[in-house]
Amino acid sequence: MSDLIPVKRALISVSDKGGLAEFASALVNEFGVALLSTGGTAKFLRDAGLAVTDVSEITGFPEMMDGRVKTLHPKIHGGLLALRDDAAHVKSMIEHGIEPIDLVCINLYPFQQTIDKPGVTFDEAIENIDIGGPSMVRSAAKNHRFVAVVTSPDQYDKILGDLRQHNGSTCGKHRLKLAQKAFDHTARYDAAIAGYLMAPAYGKSAEPAPAGELPDEIRLTLKKKQSLRYGENPHQKAALYSADEATASASVVQASQLHGKELSYINLLDADAALAAVTDLQSPAACIVKHATPCGFAGGDDIATAFVKAYDSDPVAAFGGIVAVNRVIDLHAAQKIVEGQKFLEVIVAPGYAPEALELLKQRWKNCRLLECGMGFQPMIHGLEARATKYSMHKIAGGMLVQAADDIGIIETEWKVVSARQPTDQELTDLKLAWIAVKHVKSNAIVIAKSGATIGIGGGQVDRVGASRIAIEKAGPRAIGAVAASDAFFPFPDGPQLLLDAGVTAIIQPGGSVRDQETIDLVNQRNATMIVTGRRHFRH
Repeated sequence: MSDLIPVKRALISVSDKGGLAEFASALVNEFGVALLSTGGTAKFLRDAGLAVTDVSEITGFPEMMDGRVKTLHPKIHGGLLALRDDAAHVKSMIEHGIEPIDLVCINLYPFQQTIDKPGVTFDEAIENIDIGGPSMVRSAAKNHRFVAVVTSPDQYDKILGDLRQHNGSTCGKHRLKLAQKAFDHTARYDAAIAGYLMAPAYGKSAEPAPAGELPDEIRLTLKKKQSLRYGENPHQKAALYSADEATASASVVQASQLHGKELSYINLLDADAALAAVTDLQSPAACIVKHATPCGFAGGDDIATAFVKAYDSDPVAAFGGIVAVNRVIDLHAAQKIVEGQKFLEVIVAPGYAPEALELLKQRWKNCRLLECGMGFQPMIHGLEARATKYSMHKIAGGMLVQAADDIGIIETEWKVVSARQPTDQELTDLKLAWIAVKHVKSNAIVIAKSGATIGIGGGQVDRVGASRIAIEKAGPRAIGAVAASDAFFPFPDGPQLLLDAGVTAIIQPGGSVRDQETIDLVNQRNATMIVTGRRHFRH
């Protein structure tokens, strides 16, 4: 038995009218399809010179309640849901004057785009929750044995190809694929609405959630953006998925690749880590990452200066690294990036001057150049800067979820616990070191000098080991430098190593029962120490 269903009547009601005139014209002119529509879509089709029957003529009811009610009617849903090979269904259709609808073309009110707009009100968001659209999509998708459901302009060419191949009919295999996509579409749409309504402090009437409280449920809706060559190792398959929710901050997921070979799983992990670091500084900054941890991080008056300082932090580790900057790369910066025998895997920037982009392309055939746009939201020093977003780690059987570590520098909480106050230069470097250490795997020690890291020790099982690595990386540059620790020193042995190497200022959370021993040591060496009261573990 053939699964081909002729398309004689199509109901079209869309928010996104891109390509609609051409699609609807093909339905009418090539296949003689009768069009049903509503409101603005009906007017659009008439303006395109097409004959359209208003849904209100079919239902006998006008659109009402500001368009909230127009397609919720048995003559519409009966035409979508009726089983045409079921005698009882056919009898009901005849008795009630219900005609079948063979194709539904619907895309929904732009809820996600609405809530992404700055300053959108709660009432505006609510009015952009589509009711009739998802209902028709679900009805058509449930009855895909007889009805084709089109939910996106990018499906127009394929449905027309199906109709042309089968002389005005759709095939069952294609209708099933369209139904699968339709239910996925409505599921993601509902997830966006649920996520918005469960988030704290939307609208004047919503009560903000207590500080630190996480939602009872988190719905993850991810869409495959691209397949990757492989995962962390060649025997592991991998892909990049994007979340539906937009982010105000720059993201490698949404970045455009302007040059270079295909991105790998590790490229994306490292690019994300580098980008996270530079978005924490308001001044021009550059960060170089290897294996998800920074090996060079610096600020400067411009990107060229910041990059040179970050690269010089650890040139050996920077070879084959991933670079992110928080300003457009101009020609001067590009010249500094390409000079010498450097080898870089990925460069991430908000944008590139045309001559800078050309120079980088000429220098490296395969280096991936990513443009992440100008969506940077630099860290505003203070608790109010924290965004409502989560950090997640997959473990067997579930997920660990925490609020993202978006706290940067809160000087009002800092205490100088040493006899000597830090100099202006020491304080500037301590701030940079404190931002940098947040992005290094624990246990972490960062040594910084003149606005740049010069030694980073991370991912160690003890703080003394992390100190030794940072000191080794810094070498004689540690003389007159500062150091940051992501958590308190349980004993004064780590600080002693740092002071012996020439460090003159230390910043750390404090909180050890042996803090006084460390403070006494710092005072004996005429060094200075700041206690922040907050730690930055990173696992």
